[in-house]
Amino acid sequence: DAIVKGLQEQSRLAVTRLLETEKPLDIINTQMIPALDFVGNGFERKNLFLPQLLMSADAAKAAFEVIRDRMADGGAVEKGTAVVIATVKGDIHDIGKNIVKVLLENYGYEVIDLGKDVEYQAVVDAIRDNDAKLCGLSALMTTTLVSMKKTIELIHENNLDCKVMVGGAVLTPEYAKEIHADFYSKD
Repeated sequence: DAIVKGLQEQSRLAVTRLLETEKPLDIINTQMIPALDFVGNGFERKNLFLPQLLMSADAAKAAFEVIRDRMADGGAVEKGTAVVIATVKGDIHDIGKNIVKVLLENYGYEVIDLGKDVEYQAVVDAIRDNDAKLCGLSALMTTTLVSMKKTIELIHENNLDCKVMVGGAVLTPEYAKEIHADFYSKD
């Protein structure tokens, strides 16, 4: 409820209380993701607007910080496999990417998070420098899907031995295939 309402401090407190009795991944799957889905669906139906969407994303981010800190204390088994993730050039929305990062880290993967509004070449360099076998690209806005396409083109032009997974609210499986992504992630 705190995420839906965009209340950052209440989100932190709620997650802190839930962590006393529930596992971090259970909280993510049963509480946080449904709240974000609710907000996303409201935005798509035009019942919620961009300011509310951004407030909810900030509240979710605050909650994820609490979970990330708790999971870091748990000492996940290291798989040693580097995964590069980024929100593409021109896009500043990173809550989905941050969720993926927390989940991958919990399962022991080394995650190289390039952040948001990431230049095409920076993705290529990070894949090469870290010998990453998987790259996750995120885009929330239709206007930044072209950046996703250009990033994938540059990865392929550099003949990198790396699979590309794409995700984001505006993405479809058809578009993912059209831009030659290896995998489409619905959520």
